Amino acid sequence: MTATIPFPAPSPSPGRPVPHGRGPARPELSEREVEVLVAWLLADTKKEVTERLFLADSTVSTYIQRVRTKYEAVGRPARTKVRLFVRALEDGLVDVDDL
Repeated sequence: MTATIPFPAPSPSPGRPVPHGRGPARPELSEREVEVLVAWLLADTKKEVTERLFLADSTVSTYIQRVRTKYEAVGRPARTKVRLFVRALEDGLVDVDDL
């Protein structure tokens, strides 16, 4: 029997670009990209994410790479999991209380 891993629901509104001068630009992430990103950030292993979201390891990796590419495109690179977590905090996709 597989245990259900509780992950908080992703933010109802995925990141939208913020006009210059009003804060850092936010990449446009799809709802699924946000869902995978949040699950991955809050999980201890990728296997937890694959079981929770019924995805293959390679699919999770693809989503995370797409998110990284979108952050890079708006000038906010996030090459590590810690940097992605910081970006998600900045953009309101996760909260410190989620930990």
